[in-house]
Amino acid sequence: MLTRRFRAVLVAGAAFVAAAAPLPAAAGAATTAPAPDCGQPAGPPADALTALPAPRVIGLSGSVPIVTMQPFAEFLIAMGYPEASLRDPRDGSLALSSYTDSAELAGAVAWYYERDAMRPMLVGHSQGGMLVVRTLHELAGAFREAIPVFDPAAGRALPRTSIRDPYTLAERPVVGVRVSFAAALATGALPRLLLGQWTMLPRLRKIPDTTLEFTGFTVPWDPIAGNLATAEPYVATGTAAVRNVLLPATYTHIGLPATEHLAAHPATRAWIDAYVPGSPPPLPDAADADVRNLVHAADLWHSIRVHWCREGLRRLALRGPA
Repeated sequence: MLTRRFRAVLVAGAAFVAAAAPLPAAAGAATTAPAPDCGQPAGPPADALTALPAPRVIGLSGSVPIVTMQPFAEFLIAMGYPEASLRDPRDGSLALSSYTDSAELAGAVAWYYERDAMRPMLVGHSQGGMLVVRTLHELAGAFREAIPVFDPAAGRALPRTSIRDPYTLAERPVVGVRVSFAAALATGALPRLLLGQWTMLPRLRKIPDTTLEFTGFTVPWDPIAGNLATAEPYVATGTAAVRNVLLPATYTHIGLPATEHLAAHPATRAWIDAYVPGSPPPLPDAADADVRNLVHAADLWHSIRVHWCREGLRRLALRGPA
């Protein structure tokens, strides 16, 4: 039997998607655990989310091939995020090149949403952050009227520009599909100018409504990004919740993805689990704790857990356990 609280969550979720297929009768028999609280200040604990399906998290590397987002993906796995939701379905890699076509990535976002009934998340470093923002503008229709669905498992575009929404069952275009969370790490305007990425210069700090939430991370006086002190903040063009986080000046542009060590040490791991955006706890005082990149790792893990919780519960209400 489901607990009364979890039953209420599923009923509310089913009502929200009333136009979709009814929840399978056997769905409630799979678990007796109460539904996790997605709104806890420090975020829901990862061990409370393990029974939920996990949305796709796509990590986009910077322009330098030897620095990838794989260490960040390894950090997420060590903290408890399901590895299958991080690995590329075609080659098993844990990071995607920032030279990926933004229309293909937008088409893949729609493909994942149609297949998984969960909105993906996008996290990009340096040029990868530019690709995150460009993809949000692609989904908003800034560059073309129609975008083909892209199958990342087969590595090819499909002969259609629409998906069947898993919640309404209605056909809808790829343009307008949203991600649940997006983030950019150390993404600056200077490289866009030097690399001739002219179309992104007026859009780089403007976040459209094709993400529910967005966080931009800046390293002060970052010469690679071309920042003058704190850099221009990211702003929402509509209703997206946008946050700007200024990282410690000791952090380096190239080194930001190196976060896998933080999950291995008990002191930094505990600090990350206790982290609340805007009210971080005192830094770990363990002499052997390596606190490099601790702030953005904790902030991202907080946001990813919250959206894992929300998307997982929403998907569970629709389809039941996987």
